[in-house]
Amino acid sequence: MPAYIEKIFFIGNAWLWSRGIKIVLILVATIIVNHISLAAITKVVRSLVVADRYLSVESETKRENTLIRVFGGVLKVTIWSAAAMMILTEFGIAIGPLLTAAGIVGVAVGFGSQYLIRDLISGLFIILENQYRVGDVIKIDETSGVVEDISLRATVLRDLDGTAHYIANGEIKKASNMSKDYARVNLNIGVAYNTDLEKVIKVINDVGVDMAEDPDWCDAIEEAPRFIRVEDFADSAVIIKILGRTQPLKQWDVTGELRKRIKIAFDKAGIEIPFPQRVVHNTNK
Repeated sequence: MPAYIEKIFFIGNAWLWSRGIKIVLILVATIIVNHISLAAITKVVRSLVVADRYLSVESETKRENTLIRVFGGVLKVTIWSAAAMMILTEFGIAIGPLLTAAGIVGVAVGFGSQYLIRDLISGLFIILENQYRVGDVIKIDETSGVVEDISLRATVLRDLDGTAHYIANGEIKKASNMSKDYARVNLNIGVAYNTDLEKVIKVINDVGVDMAEDPDWCDAIEEAPRFIRVEDFADSAVIIKILGRTQPLKQWDVTGELRKRIKIAFDKAGIEIPFPQRVVHNTNK
C-alpha cells in the first residue's frame, strides 16, 4: 500500500476516534435532551394550563396539544441549532463568521417580518388565554362569524353568507366572544299602554317556565326567561325587558322559539302588541 494512502487511513482513523466520536455523542445527547425537553414541556403545560369547566375534555386536550406543539417546536429548533453549531466546530469550520452573517441577514429579514412576528405573538396569547376557540361565534371589529380555524398567524371566520374572512392576529384589537361559557336571551317586547302589566308579567313568566321545562328545550336553557323590568315608554308601546340564560350558541334558537310562544300566549290572553300608527287630521272641511 502506498505511503500516502496509509497516511490518509491514519489521519482518518485518528479523526474518527477523536472528532467522530464527539459528533456521535453530540447527536445522541441532542436526541436525549430533545426528548426530555418535550416530555417536560408536556408535563408543565398539562399542569399549568387552567382548566375551563365549560370546555369538553376533547376541547381542553386540543388546546393543550396546540400549546405543546408550539413550545415544543420552538425548543426543538433551538436545541438542534446549537447541536449543528457544535458539529460544525468539530469539522473545523469557524462559526464566528457564520453567526455574524446570520446576524446581518436576521436584521434585514427582521424589518420585513416584524408584522409576522406580531401576528405570531398575538396568536400565541389568544391560544394561551383561551380567548376563543374553533366553533365559537365571535365578532372582530365589524366582522362576525363562526371561528373556523385558529393558527398562530391568523383567525378564520365564516359568516352567515358562507364567506370566509382571514384576519391576521396582530390586527385584532377587540374580539367579542358571543359563545363564551354561557349566553343570554335578551328580548324587548312592546305592549299597548292600556294593557294590564301584571297580566303581561304573569303570561311572560309562565311561557318562560313552560319552555324551560319542555324536554325539547330544557337542555339549552339554564335559567328560564322572565320579566325583568319596564325598559322604556315608546311612542306606541310600553317596552318590556325579558332576560334568560342559555347554553353557548343556543341563545338565537331559544329567543326565536320564545318570540313564537309569547305571540301565541298574548293572542290567547288578548294582549295587544301594538304597531306604530299615525293619525292624519284633515283641516280642509
